[in-house]
Amino acid sequence: MRIKIVAVNALIVFIVSVLSFLLVRSALATATSNKDQLAADAQNDVNGAAARLQLDGLRAERWLASAALEGATIDALTKATQEARGDAATKRCDDLVSRMKNAPLFERNVPTLVALVDPAGHIVGRNNSNLTRGDDLAGVYAGLKATLASGQSGSDIWYERDRYLASYVAVRDEQGKTIGGLVIGRPLNDTLSRVSEGAAGRALVVAVPKGDGFEVVAHSAQQLATLDEGVQGVAKDALKNALTHQQTDVVRDGDLLVAASPLAAFENGRRGLLVAAAPASVIADPTGVLFLPVLGAFAIGLLLVIVAGWQLGSYITTPINMLEEGLLAILNGQTDKRFELDHAELGGLAFRIDQLLNQLMGVEEDTTDDEGRVSKVSQNPSTFSESLDVEEKKAGAPVPEGMDAAAIDRLAAEPANQYYGRIYREYVAAKRAVGESTDHISEAAFSARIRNMEDDAAQKYGRSVRYQVHARNKEVVLLAVPLP
Repeated sequence: MRIKIVAVNALIVFIVSVLSFLLVRSALATATSNKDQLAADAQNDVNGAAARLQLDGLRAERWLASAALEGATIDALTKATQEARGDAATKRCDDLVSRMKNAPLFERNVPTLVALVDPAGHIVGRNNSNLTRGDDLAGVYAGLKATLASGQSGSDIWYERDRYLASYVAVRDEQGKTIGGLVIGRPLNDTLSRVSEGAAGRALVVAVPKGDGFEVVAHSAQQLATLDEGVQGVAKDALKNALTHQQTDVVRDGDLLVAASPLAAFENGRRGLLVAAAPASVIADPTGVLFLPVLGAFAIGLLLVIVAGWQLGSYITTPINMLEEGLLAILNGQTDKRFELDHAELGGLAFRIDQLLNQLMGVEEDTTDDEGRVSKVSQNPSTFSESLDVEEKKAGAPVPEGMDAAAIDRLAAEPANQYYGRIYREYVAAKRAVGESTDHISEAAFSARIRNMEDDAAQKYGRSVRYQVHARNKEVVLLAVPLP
């Protein structure tokens, strides 16, 4: 019984858990895979990262413009000899690097290139090295050449030789004449990592045209090989469209959304793109997210089913086993065995079994309630019918009609064996007189039952009683007679 209850309920819990898993997974997949919303989010992410990258360049230009006005910068470019200019420029660049280490603008992204160039764009001196003096930067980077020619500051992504986010300003003398330029370069990978941390935390790359496709020239610290593959494969057309029309474009590449934004604020903005990767679903695999919680709920439910099923099974099987054992004892000859079972569901059945046993064995059942009122049970006419009529009062049982003190004294003085034999014979005779069968009523069982009834009545009334047989309204009843 217990195993069946547990198995059925466990199957129900399993079915409910599986259905819940499937329904919630379907709902999550739908809610987290909204293509339009995810594409808009990816577009906003890459636009924010591109704006931050370009803002870093502009802020660096303002910082450099202030440094370019300082006397030490102008003095380094106006020394009398080339060697003196070179040494002064190197010292000035080293001093600027020291200042930049403490500047919030360059936190965790201090320039590794700081150089002073002459009006033609050749390096006069740079930080930490004398080896690059005379190198033609303007010949390599058109943006720097334009700044020296126009006097306007600028920023650019340098990737032709070194990978920098470069910013530069013109240096003028007291008469306003351009006497050179101040250039800084921050490692492009480090700059992208800082931008990624400050934006949406997406993997970022800088892509530039190369042949019929694009080349990735810088990565953020968070790298995705699939993003590089997308830039050179599925996303290539979207990148071309973004570069041509100078607008942000988004394309799906497998489990990623590849978003590209032009860097219009830079000198080569029409040639470079900032590309970001965003997941094509907020939750890549709803199955993995839901599996453990649903499994945990199933395990708890199964445990509760086992405990509750075991308790319920015990609640049902314990009284059933008691009834089975009692009936077996009766079959083995223990005819006075009865069931006193206090059970909400099976207590009534046990009571009916006791009644049936009493009828089959010819034993009267005490059917009075706590106030002494008789409760009569419908009988099967094919067997016999009887009821026990006992009137109970606090002062004791009333004397039956027709009995005086002398009759009661004779009843009390009658020997027990004679009394039980007589009352049995009178009872059987009365039953036969009303047409009921008495073949199944044995004297031993009848006498045992009368003794039990007398004991119960004695406890009720506080005095000994004996019974008298009376026939009324075609029914045979036993009346309790209190003894003096």
